[in-house]
Amino acid sequence: MIDFLTFSATLFNKGGFVMYPLLACSILVIAVTIERYSYYRSARTDIEALLNALEPQVKNGDWQSAIDTCRSSQGIAAEFLTKGLMAAKERRSTLEQLLDGWAVIAVAKLRYRLSYLDTIVTLAPLLGLLGTVTGMIQAFSVLNIKSGQPLAITGGVGEALVATAAGLCVAIVALASHSHFMSQLDLVISDLEQAANFLLAALSRSDSHEPE
Repeated sequence: MIDFLTFSATLFNKGGFVMYPLLACSILVIAVTIERYSYYRSARTDIEALLNALEPQVKNGDWQSAIDTCRSSQGIAAEFLTKGLMAAKERRSTLEQLLDGWAVIAVAKLRYRLSYLDTIVTLAPLLGLLGTVTGMIQAFSVLNIKSGQPLAITGGVGEALVATAAGLCVAIVALASHSHFMSQLDLVISDLEQAANFLLAALSRSDSHEPE
């Protein structure tokens, strides 16, 4: 373990000044990934099971039981259905506008901080490229001014390679994390669409929009 830390510190020092912003980017990627993972884990709803449980209650006009069922369930879609059932007394057109507004707010919360990952996907390779350029400049400056010092030249090339590799590694992790959360976002949006369709269909079949 100590050898690994020593090796990592050596590589970090060889990478040049761009390693510091790359380190900041990597810390941000880890922090956002942990926070978003926790949020998305609590955001998912077993929508099929929830809708199956609500179907007989809605058919019987037992709105309060349906609301209680949604409140006892986890996830954004369950919260979405709870609000929709509680606002069932509104006219259909008004309810559709309310559902649209709630969906927009929910999606905005789901997208929160994902733009950081998207930015780092682009920024990290550029920082690595900057390290490559500065390392090569250093190598050629040594070549022109201090000819006959191959070790100094190699040091500049090494800085370029380390910075490039570090930038790509950070970008790859950020891209994988961003892609995963975007797929989770699509799943939650699909849950919201199913919930909205179910609610509107149930209300259109009901004689009364008043919860019991």
